Amino acid sequence: MNRVKIHDKYFDIYITKEAIEERIKVLGAGLSARFRDKKVVAIGVLNGAFIFMADLIRHCNFDLDVRFIKAKSYEGMHSTGKVEIDQPGHLDLTDEHVILVEDIIDTGLTMQYVVQKILASNPSSLTVITLLQKPAALKHKVQIDEVGFSIPPAFVVGYGLDYDDLGRNLPGIYQLSSNQNPEQ
Repeated sequence: MNRVKIHDKYFDIYITKEAIEERIKVLGAGLSARFRDKKVVAIGVLNGAFIFMADLIRHCNFDLDVRFIKAKSYEGMHSTGKVEIDQPGHLDLTDEHVILVEDIIDTGLTMQYVVQKILASNPSSLTVITLLQKPAALKHKVQIDEVGFSIPPAFVVGYGLDYDDLGRNLPGIYQLSSNQNPEQ
């Protein structure tokens, strides 16, 4: 599947499932070396990071507590400029080693907000890992420790990322096509 249609837009394959799988193995091995013999709390940022996080933690060889928070700053294809966050219960991370798992860091607004929330709970350490980063779109200073892929500031879907709630189930990353002609 090299081209898909979601709602009214066409998207072309940008990063294949196989390339993602290989990169996640490398990221998991690096985290395993870093956190060997430690208990870690991995926090996935919903909704987008759930597929990346599931695949990543299967490559982590250390004790792991998995949690999620929900954050949103997009509507359609554009940032709203504000972050909505929903954290279940009390987020007590005092003296915990925390890995924050995100699907994509674009402007950095959401990540900056989530990192501040986590740091306020006094973790022993915080490691931020993202599948995708758009360095040219970054507007807010954020801590990013591990990046799967750096990409240009084009809109992408698939592998957990959506366009108005659709496309998360695509096995690769698809980029908004510059050619919106259905015949291509």
